[in-house]
Amino acid sequence: MSMGLTVPRYTVDDLEHFPHDGNRYELLDGVLLVTPGPGPMHQIIASRLSFILGNAVQVTGLGYVVGPGTVTRPPLTHLEPDILVFPSHFPINSKWFELSTNWLAVEILSRSSHFYDRNFKVDAYFALGVREVWLVDPRAKSIEVWRAKGVSEVHTRTLTWRVWDAGIRVDIDTLELFAGVE
Repeated sequence: MSMGLTVPRYTVDDLEHFPHDGNRYELLDGVLLVTPGPGPMHQIIASRLSFILGNAVQVTGLGYVVGPGTVTRPPLTHLEPDILVFPSHFPINSKWFELSTNWLAVEILSRSSHFYDRNFKVDAYFALGVREVWLVDPRAKSIEVWRAKGVSEVHTRTLTWRVWDAGIRVDIDTLELFAGVE
């Protein structure tokens, strides 16, 4: 006779009671995902990418670029992409769960997060209505672009991101993005 394993399930409200210890606490259908806080290389890449996206989206008034952002659907799902881009028609004082449109979620892969990011969070973002997901890999110096569930392409030189209905076009030079990364 085997004994079943009980996995605790949490809610978005439960996250308020977790420690503020530098770890990232996320929920995927009630299952807790815990990863260490990001290091300097991770944050530098996030900052560079946010700057590039922000110049195209925020400066023009078309959208917002935040990092980390939150894609949440209470009561059981709360994900925090390293960068989140959403249209500016949402008031700046909106609650995360009120953002019904997210143009882009970016995850910068690390040794501690790559498994969850690739195998669980990409599909979850699409299920939550995110239009596009990027997995930025500093070790491979590449950006894996997901525009639909199960379909991706890897960019190692340049990447052009478009939001057709907003008239946005951003060209990203991956060599510049990963400059100094060894």
